[in-house]
Amino acid sequence: MNRRFVSHVFWGSHSPLSALSGMGLIILASNRFAFALVCAGALVWVNGLTTLIYSAARPIMPSRGRMVILLFLSAFLCGLYALFTSLLNPLLILGTVFFLVLVPSWCLSSGFYEAFESEDMIESVSRALLEAITLAGIIIAFSLIREPLGMGTLSLPGSAQGITELFSFQDVNVNAIFPARIISVSSGGLLLMGYVTAVYRYFREQNSGVSGG
Repeated sequence: MNRRFVSHVFWGSHSPLSALSGMGLIILASNRFAFALVCAGALVWVNGLTTLIYSAARPIMPSRGRMVILLFLSAFLCGLYALFTSLLNPLLILGTVFFLVLVPSWCLSSGFYEAFESEDMIESVSRALLEAITLAGIIIAFSLIREPLGMGTLSLPGSAQGITELFSFQDVNVNAIFPARIISVSSGGLLLMGYVTAVYRYFREQNSGVSGG
């Protein structure tokens, strides 16, 4: 039985937050909720389709150079996603393409394909989608903290400007909570990431039955 497939998708040793392989995506894509949604779609699209195509073509896939082929495949699928997004919203892709290019590298650096042993296509694709959704959920959760507290607003993809703001606290004296605004920038995202990782490790130890002391 593949250890990765039986490992818990959140608390397990191969979970996205445990490996921190997607830390760049978490920091860069979570400063706005609209960006987080775009990144979530890219993760599901690229990881799911890459696994589906790889599973179908596995009998003819060469043993040497496999990761190079997977890199080109995932990059091609990510490019398609960026193209479709640009057709729907040209301005939105300008604000998201700089972190979308990290999606293929996350797919390969997560170690999913090195541990790939299952011949069941449905099981493989399901696990790939589950891991992508887990990381996407983490990014969305971070954005729901960073954007409202750091920028005083909440955005969605759309409008002629690329994103539309559902509400805004800009008219309020935002300087009264100035220390919270730092989490909207990358350094604040790293600070938030540190606290969340510490809490995650504590609950992970409690979940595995290991004393956190």
